[in-house]
Amino acid sequence: MNLERMKQIPNGDKVVPTFSAEEMERRLTALRKQMITDDLEAVVFTSYHNINYYSDFLYTAFGRPYALVVTQYGSTTVTANIDAGMPWRRTFGDNVVYTDWQRDNFEYSVAQVLAKHGISKGRLGIENDHINPDLLARISTVLPDLQPTDVAAATMRLRMIKSPEEIELIKHGARIGDLGGTAVRDAITEGIPEYEVAIAGSNAMIREIARTFPHAELRDTWVWFQSGINTDGAHNWATSRQVQRGDILSLNCFPMIAGYYTALERTLFYGEPSAEHLRFWEINVEVHRRGLELIKPGAVCKEIAAELNEIYQGYGLLPNRTFGYGHSFGVLSHYYGREAGLELREDIETVLEPGMVVSMEPMIMIPEGRAGAGGYREHDILVVGEDGAENITKFPFGPEHNIIGV
Repeated sequence: MNLERMKQIPNGDKVVPTFSAEEMERRLTALRKQMITDDLEAVVFTSYHNINYYSDFLYTAFGRPYALVVTQYGSTTVTANIDAGMPWRRTFGDNVVYTDWQRDNFEYSVAQVLAKHGISKGRLGIENDHINPDLLARISTVLPDLQPTDVAAATMRLRMIKSPEEIELIKHGARIGDLGGTAVRDAITEGIPEYEVAIAGSNAMIREIARTFPHAELRDTWVWFQSGINTDGAHNWATSRQVQRGDILSLNCFPMIAGYYTALERTLFYGEPSAEHLRFWEINVEVHRRGLELIKPGAVCKEIAAELNEIYQGYGLLPNRTFGYGHSFGVLSHYYGREAGLELREDIETVLEPGMVVSMEPMIMIPEGRAGAGGYREHDILVVGEDGAENITKFPFGPEHNIIGV
């Protein structure tokens, strides 16, 4: 078949974007300054997070590659024909579509975009933490005189400081997470399956996202509601297990707005907790409260982790801690990347700065068969400012608020 390899599909009108043109230009200007510093002729992003961050388009792969090509002269998403005009409508910048008629049409289209800007040799920015060897080899075959150079760490650092527009969106996400948490708590009753509780929380958040952001895609919002033994892991999905009196419960609400993740996580009990359950819960709340106090400008990630470790160690519970104490917020999800350089872990030396948005989320797990068994975690989101940090999570935590069904 002699059919076109790439085309444009400007179908309909551009949608109302998530962010202003000034905000998107700010991001691209910062990236282009970094490109000059690193002597890069162009960047070819392939990840969900960077394509979304720099173009406002969030792709759905289904086995097909996607790209955002950025040069000093423009930015262009390269998208699959199966999506037709939707990527054009949602892209800040230009868009080209590659067809399925030949196997190498994706890399051909990337090369054509670069050729349009007069780029065929030099250094080419790519994301080592995302692009797989097969796709890199395909791009290198059509661009043999461009030297692949990693930009993943540099772009991560650029994303770590949030703009006022980003912070405003994240605040809406935290508010919507609180609404989801209320819907979850209101749905809990004896005998109800976990998935039914999760549905109640998800529906409440999706409806509020639609009301607040009527031009956004409604996608990727979810709830992990866990009961009993299912609370042992932070990322355990809902099951058909039914809530029983005396259960430890975990409420986890995740509203997603234009690729921006926010979260609310709380420990609850249905019925009175045992003495040991209450003791472990109160210890975790103690760690959580201290962690909230430690988040402020100038604090060092690893030093926050070290101080909180000492509290757990004092109770003999440090081996029961299951992950780091928090992480950066922005463009991330359970199926694509996050800013790993801004996590509250023992090996991260990042200093907190105004404009960073981080969580405090301590968790311990007591194994089944031991008194007080279950997973305990709380989760708040804080915006680091000039003089301190603003906690934008309002859903209450602790035994005085979250023992229900009594």
